[in-house]
Amino acid sequence: MFNRIRYMLSVRSWLPVLILMISVQVHAQKKIELSSPDGNIQFKFLFTDSLPVYSVAYNGNTIIEPSSLSLSFNQSGIFGKALKIGKALHSSGVDDYELVVGKTKKVYDNYNEVSIPLEESTGDKRLINLVVRAFNDGVAFRYEMPQQKNWSSCELTSENTTFHFNGNPMVLTGFLPDYTSAHESRHTWLSLNDIKEDTLMDMPTLIEFPGKVYMAITEAELVDYAGMYLIKKDGIFESSLSPLPDQPNIKVKATLPHKSPWRVMLISNRPGALIESNIITSLNEPCAIKDVSWIKPGTSDFHWWNGDILPDTTFPPQEDFLFNKYYIDFCSRNHITYHSVIGYGGYPWYTSDAEGYGVIGLHTDVTKPIPTIDMDQICEYAKSKNVDIRFWVHWQAIYPDLERSFSQFEKWGVKGMMVDFLNRDDQEMVNIQTEILQVAAKHHLHIQFHGAYKPTGLSRTYPNEFTREGTLNYENDKWGNVITPDDDLGVVFTRMLSGPTDYHLGGFRAVSPSKYKIQYTKPLVVGTRCHMLAMYVVLESYLQMICDYPAAYEGQPGFEFLKDIPTTWDETKVLDAEVNNYVVIARRKDNDWYVGSITNHDTRALKINFNFLSEGKYRAEIYTDADDTDVNANDLNKKTINITNKDVTTIKLSAGGGMVMHIYKS
Repeated sequence: MFNRIRYMLSVRSWLPVLILMISVQVHAQKKIELSSPDGNIQFKFLFTDSLPVYSVAYNGNTIIEPSSLSLSFNQSGIFGKALKIGKALHSSGVDDYELVVGKTKKVYDNYNEVSIPLEESTGDKRLINLVVRAFNDGVAFRYEMPQQKNWSSCELTSENTTFHFNGNPMVLTGFLPDYTSAHESRHTWLSLNDIKEDTLMDMPTLIEFPGKVYMAITEAELVDYAGMYLIKKDGIFESSLSPLPDQPNIKVKATLPHKSPWRVMLISNRPGALIESNIITSLNEPCAIKDVSWIKPGTSDFHWWNGDILPDTTFPPQEDFLFNKYYIDFCSRNHITYHSVIGYGGYPWYTSDAEGYGVIGLHTDVTKPIPTIDMDQICEYAKSKNVDIRFWVHWQAIYPDLERSFSQFEKWGVKGMMVDFLNRDDQEMVNIQTEILQVAAKHHLHIQFHGAYKPTGLSRTYPNEFTREGTLNYENDKWGNVITPDDDLGVVFTRMLSGPTDYHLGGFRAVSPSKYKIQYTKPLVVGTRCHMLAMYVVLESYLQMICDYPAAYEGQPGFEFLKDIPTTWDETKVLDAEVNNYVVIARRKDNDWYVGSITNHDTRALKINFNFLSEGKYRAEIYTDADDTDVNANDLNKKTINITNKDVTTIKLSAGGGMVMHIYKS
């Protein structure tokens, strides 16, 4: 009797320990690990009693501490608690494809992947798969909601993805007041601890950890979903989705199956590797356009930026054939691919009962040009001069009747358009932009989005998207919100990481900061002429603008570099880079290389090593800042030298300066 009581007491004393040991063992079995093919990036998933968490390490050092994951739905509540885990499916693959338009032509990326089934143990037993993919230069994950018996549709109220950084890293980000914007904010460099709580941050956002480890957070394949932002809460970054305009509590409405965009973390110990990365396009679907022969990237004029400048003429300045002929002739003389038909004096080329570019009226009609415009005459003349025509349009002027508008554009012989004033990235607007690309492709029209959110790699699927804005750029110089060389570097290490970046390039009236003044017509730009030239190489964009007026370019030093500058590339290499300070990028088209470098407000000397070249002898045409750029920022030096891949040269950059090279086989 006493022995039995003693045995029962003994069991009770160690039973909690046994339960704890079993519990620990069960949770240990629910830890799932995934490494990049080279083993440098480690992603760990852990099933906890509260919410599932993940962590990320680089070269054995944790950079993302355990960070929780969950989703909140209208009516059905939070998904993340009381879950059970299914069998994780590991796989490996290769992204091996060619881009029609891009910073590289051929992509070959190895990756490892795991799909982790997460199912509720009670209620409707909803199932969501967390799919994780690890590359050598980053890791990405997404939520996939497969078709299932007890769950056919959902209304997502929040996506609770978190990023718990190790320590107090430095952050380069753009702050926004709300979700309705053109995404034109300056980038701020500050420590994580100095970021205010509940402040909306745009993506991509760059993080620099001690020891020179870099991470950029953004998203890929944003389709039928809401755009994502970051917000700091209790010291941790959380995702925040753009709300639907008429239902701010709802972020995404979906019928299953459905999936989120990829949450991307680009990672390297070299900042230039983030620029070189192809992860964003690799995480998108292959090209959906069967015949891509009509897709023609190139350069374009854009006379709105210069103030619709005309020379002294015998005809009145207005939006008519003679005005457009002046710019078409300029494009023809200088190998500029496209002339943009925009409007004149703040009014668009199409019939509208609204005042100005930024609004439309009840009777706005893009199929009816204003009385002074004969669109057939303009298009026929441009064709005779080997120049293509593209339009500027307000998005509401073409939507929702895209078929009618684009059919007329195609009939005229127009090749594409800038679609402007979108200023949203909620699910509704995301779907509108996708629809615009799809219908435009049907009518052989390219698209350039303005007042738009960041790219997410959709130019792989729809390569008729050439570029998009989504950043503070040189148009702001027209009204005094001056863009500095420091701002340019901020864009390079944030916004450009997500893809093509339209920037209103081509200002040929460069000045030092002390000489800048507001000029809406013939605007000034801060920096040097060589800095402006280098931006055509440094920035990725498949439709680079040449925004100034003809007399500002012709006969000017450096303009010859722009006449034949490619806008898509076969290969991109970052030769040297330091966040916020400078960058040197080399891009190859066929057998020619173009090298561009820009610096911030500091002067500096940079060594350019030509070891990226293949064997052989080359000629390098080099444009550098002149010694007197503090007096004349447009002054430059040009020289041609013989080089091989064993050579190294030192280039001096003025404050706010730059350098460009055109390298070709001798």
